[in-house]
Amino acid sequence: MVQLHSVSGREQVLDTMVGLTRLSNLQRAIIAGDDGMELYLQLWRRGFMRVATVLTCGIPRRQHTIGLIAGREAPEPIERALTEISPFLGTNATIAVLIDTHASNCSLRIRTKLQHMEFQIEAGVRCQQGLVLSACRQGFGQMENAA
Repeated sequence: MVQLHSVSGREQVLDTMVGLTRLSNLQRAIIAGDDGMELYLQLWRRGFMRVATVLTCGIPRRQHTIGLIAGREAPEPIERALTEISPFLGTNATIAVLIDTHASNCSLRIRTKLQHMEFQIEAGVRCQQGLVLSACRQGFGQMENAA
């Protein structure tokens, strides 16, 4: 008898985030949000050794190319996590955010916040846990210098 492999909701979210951001073992990733430590440990178990959380990283120097936000309960904590993670992200960064689709206007508020931070929305994928939104920022440093 063939047994199908069932992927847990958290594993599905992690797979989606890794796929959308194209995270590799060579890239630095920064993680924030209420479930950030759990996401950090899951990535570490998968062999991603260049991951850190906002609390474990130290001084923000725009040294990370990937940002992952794991909190999804309400828009305010996610917006706060985006503000915390921003100084750690480089000029050409990609970010993935898990959003609870049941919260009213949460998705719209997070999209607005990302656009305000000069990110362009690339994709959104529904998972068991909610919506994983992916966005990319290209040449943000050049825009800062021109202003």
